[in-house]
Amino acid sequence: MSAQSKQNKILLVEDEDSLAVGLEYNLTEEGYRVTRARDGREALDLFESEQFDLIILDIMLPYMDGFQVAEKIRQKSPRIPILILTARTSVSDRIHGLSLGADDYLLKPFHLQELLLRVKGMLKRKTWYEEEAEAGQKVYRFGDNKVDFSNLSCRAGDREFQLTPREAMVLKYLIDHKGQIVSRQDLLENVWQISGEIETRTVDNFIARLRKYFEPQPSRPIYIKSVRSAGYIFSDEKVKPGRKYRRKRK
Repeated sequence: MSAQSKQNKILLVEDEDSLAVGLEYNLTEEGYRVTRARDGREALDLFESEQFDLIILDIMLPYMDGFQVAEKIRQKSPRIPILILTARTSVSDRIHGLSLGADDYLLKPFHLQELLLRVKGMLKRKTWYEEEAEAGQKVYRFGDNKVDFSNLSCRAGDREFQLTPREAMVLKYLIDHKGQIVSRQDLLENVWQISGEIETRTVDNFIARLRKYFEPQPSRPIYIKSVRSAGYIFSDEKVKPGRKYRRKRK
């Protein structure tokens, strides 16, 4: 149990008692302070009245489903990490949850150790905002786009919006390796802190969202390009014909 984990407070939103009791016990054993909500309305009431560092959110809830809860929370707090738990296996549900601002998602049934690792990784990234605000380049411009990594605010032409923490991490990683091929494995291991061997379309979904935000024509990207069978490459200007890409150094 670390001093860091003692300070982290988690809102667990789960109506299934047998699962919730086990999760609450194991999270508490890891040193986290856990508050449980049994339905969507209670989750929002607790969110309004208390401060949390992370939310673990089931989708199928009484009164208000997890998608609605995630959307309302994200409107008020663009930075708080949200981990969705769901028994739904369809890609459309996953995309919908991510599009509402969830940072990550686990399918039921899941391995406890995987959930604990996801939680640990998501909470680690909270320090990234503070470090980014104090050091390095806070504001990055490319094309008609402007990204302020200190508060996650963005401008694309005349549109203003905010990135979620995970979106910002993906974009920042691509920018930090500008002109180099970044594989899905690189992003999974360095942004999600999970094994690059895990099959997931989550990376592709996040890339699609970033293109929708920043590309003049998302279907024909000029900033975040795909490199067939290799990954993605960020460039703040169009790549000239015949130019060779550099692979990211390990």
